[in-house]
Amino acid sequence: MDRHHSIDYIEISVKDVDAAKAFYGSAFGWAFNDYGPEYAGIQGDGSEAGGLRRAEGAEPLVMLYSDDLQATADAVSAGGGTIVEPIAPYPGGHRFEFTDPDGNRLGVHTES
Repeated sequence: MDRHHSIDYIEISVKDVDAAKAFYGSAFGWAFNDYGPEYAGIQGDGSEAGGLRRAEGAEPLVMLYSDDLQATADAVSAGGGTIVEPIAPYPGGHRFEFTDPDGNRLGVHTES
């Protein structure tokens, strides 16, 4: 169950989604839900626990959950964070990405 402002999901950046699926499937027995050539969701116990996203850098993205995405984006900005990807739709809802004052990049999503 999603909880407001809790760590909810992690996206692992990979250069080749198919190769990463082969590795993680073999090493850990993970199953995937494909969303196209650049993204595959990692299947957990009845829901997705994370995803493999195609990116050049090897930087995981921690995702938080929010009941009110706009209010959370406003709070991030007011607290000194920087919105680097504005609220936008994605398969399963809406999300945005931000950096905290130390430069750590995180994301926040909601199901609507």
